[in-house]
Amino acid sequence: MVFISAAGEGDACEAVAAGLRLIRHRGPDDAAVAAVQPGVTMGFQRLAIIDVDGSRQPLTHAARWDLCFNGEIYNYRELRDELVDGYGAVFTTDGDAEVLAAAFHHWGPEAVRRLRGMFAYVLWDRQERRLHAGRDPFGVKPLYYASTPDGLWLANERKSLPVGGGLDADALAHYVSMQYAPEPYTLDTHVRRVPAGCALTYEPGGQVRLHRHFQPDFAAPAHADERVLAGQLRDALRDSVRAHLVADVPVGAFLSGGVDSSAVVALAAEVKPDLQVFSAGFDIAGYSELDLAQETAAGLGLRFTPTVVSAADVLEALPRIVWHLDDPLADPSLIPLYFLARTAAEHVRVVLSGEGADELFGGYEIYREPFATAPVQRLPRPVQGALRRVSAAMPDGVRGKSYLDRATTPLEQRYYGNARIFDAEQKDLLLRGRPAALRTDVTDELYARTERLDPVSRMQLVDLHTWLPGDILTKADRMSMAHSLELRVPFLDRHVYEVAARVPAALRVSPDTTQTKKLLRAAVAGLLPAPVAERRKVGFATPARVWLRGEIGDWAHELLSRSAAGEHLDLAYARSLLVAHQRMEADNSRKVWTVLMFCLWHAVFVERSVDPHAGVASPRWAARR
Repeated sequence: MVFISAAGEGDACEAVAAGLRLIRHRGPDDAAVAAVQPGVTMGFQRLAIIDVDGSRQPLTHAARWDLCFNGEIYNYRELRDELVDGYGAVFTTDGDAEVLAAAFHHWGPEAVRRLRGMFAYVLWDRQERRLHAGRDPFGVKPLYYASTPDGLWLANERKSLPVGGGLDADALAHYVSMQYAPEPYTLDTHVRRVPAGCALTYEPGGQVRLHRHFQPDFAAPAHADERVLAGQLRDALRDSVRAHLVADVPVGAFLSGGVDSSAVVALAAEVKPDLQVFSAGFDIAGYSELDLAQETAAGLGLRFTPTVVSAADVLEALPRIVWHLDDPLADPSLIPLYFLARTAAEHVRVVLSGEGADELFGGYEIYREPFATAPVQRLPRPVQGALRRVSAAMPDGVRGKSYLDRATTPLEQRYYGNARIFDAEQKDLLLRGRPAALRTDVTDELYARTERLDPVSRMQLVDLHTWLPGDILTKADRMSMAHSLELRVPFLDRHVYEVAARVPAALRVSPDTTQTKKLLRAAVAGLLPAPVAERRKVGFATPARVWLRGEIGDWAHELLSRSAAGEHLDLAYARSLLVAHQRMEADNSRKVWTVLMFCLWHAVFVERSVDPHAGVASPRWAARR
C-alpha cells in the first residue's frame, strides 16, 4: 500500500498501517511501513515465496528506487544475469522483486515489457520524484488507486484505501449486465483499477497518467500447419509450467477434470512426480466433478485431495467471500474456488491452475454463435429488420425468439462478454430506468480496431479485455489470497500467448465440429488419456439454481425483503424473479444471484449490518430478523 502526498511532505504511516491490517491475508509472513522520503509512505504485507529469508519490502535499490511488488517474475534469473553481466548491477537480495527495480534503473519504464510473470508493482523514483506503477499483461494481480486533493493512494485491494465516495451508477449498470464491474470501474466513484496490461505514472501535485504496455491481439494467418503449431504450443506450455513451479515453498495444483487443468497437472507432474492436486465438488448429484478429477489424478499417479461443499458451508462463508471481493462479483463458481483454496492452503503455499485457456484458445460454447447466426446475417438488411420485428412481437420464452434476437443484432451490439445477465428491458425494470441499456464504453474502442478480424476472434478479444480480468482472474486472486495461497496461471504466460496469437480461428473454434479448443487438445493429446483430452469443457459447476429452490431460498427471500439496497435496485421485481424461479416457471437463478450478491455486498460495506467474519447467521444479522 502506498501514499504519495500531493504537497510532497509529511507521511501517512498510521493510515498505511491500518490499511495493511485489512489485507493481512495477502501476506501474513511479514509487514513493514516506511516513510521512504518526505511525502512518500510505503507499506507491504508479504507472502514469502521466493528468497523467503530475504527480499523484505518496501525494498530499496541503488539508493534511488523504492519498491512494493506483489506477484512473481518467472524470468528473473535470466534478467538478473543480463543486468549483472551487461550493466554491473549490484543486488542485495536473491529474489525477483529487486530485479524489477534494477530493470527500471538500467532500462527505464520499458523494462516492464521484458517481464515474464504476474505482478502489480509500485516503484518510487527518488531522483525524479516520480511514481511508476503497473500490472501484468492479463491482469492476474490487482492494483487499485484513488487520486485525492491530498495525493495518490494505491493498494492491491480496495478495502484498504482510506478514501471513499458514492456508488458509481455506471459501474452498477455494467454489473447487472455482466455480473461484475469491468475495469477500470469499481462501485466506488472515487476508486479505480489500473487496467490489465497498463502502467501508471504520477508526480506529486500532478495528474495520474495511464498508458498501455501490452495489448492482446490475434494476428494469425488464415491457414497454418496444425501439427507444427501443436508442437510449438506443447513446448511453450511445458516451458511455462516448469517456470511456474519455481518456488522456495511447497507447490500443488488445482484439478477440475477438464482438459485445461489436466494439461497443467500432467506437465507439472513431469517435473514434480509427487505433486499434490486439489479438487472441489458439491453434495448434490450432477454438480460434482470429483470422480472425473480423481480419475485423471489416478491416471497420472498423483496425490488427490477432494473438498465437498454443502449449502450450509456456503451460507456461512458468503459474507466473508463478498468482503474479500471488494466489489460484488456474481459468478457462482467462485464459491467452490474459495473452499478449494482453503483446503489447499493447509498443504501448500502455491498452486497452479488452468485459467486463461478458454479465452486464448476458444473454449467457450458461445464462441460457436457466429456459425449459428451466419445464415440470418447473410440475408439483406431489410429482411433482417423484418425478422427482428417478428421477434419483438413474440412472447418471452417462445422457441426461436432468442435466436432471432441474436442473429439480427450486430456482434458489436450483442456481445460485450461471456456473461449476459439482465438484458436492456430487464435492466430498465431493475434499475427503474437508470439507465435502460448497456453503455458501450467498455467495448467500442476494441471493436473499432478489430474490424479486420473474424467474429470468433473478436469475441475472444472482448473476453480477454473484460471477462478475463474482471471475472475469472478477480475471483482467482481473491479466493486464493483469502487463504494466503498464491495461485499461478501457466496459460497466461508471454510465450504461450505468442503461440496462441498465431493460431488460425479454425484451429480454435471450428465450424466443422462441436469441439472447442481444437489446437490445445491436439497439443496435449499425448500427455493425457484420450477421454480427458477430448472431454467437453467442465469447470467448478455450482448448484445455485438448486440452492435457491431449497436450502438457500429462505435466506434469499429475507435478504431481498430487508436489504437497504432498494434505493438502487427494484427489489420487488427481484423477489418476483425469485418466486418464479422457485415455482419452476423459469430459471432465474443467475439474475437472482446477481441481485443477492449486490444486496449482500451492500449489507457488508454500506449498511454494515452483516459482520463478514461471522457468517450469515451472525448475531448482528439475526438481530434484524
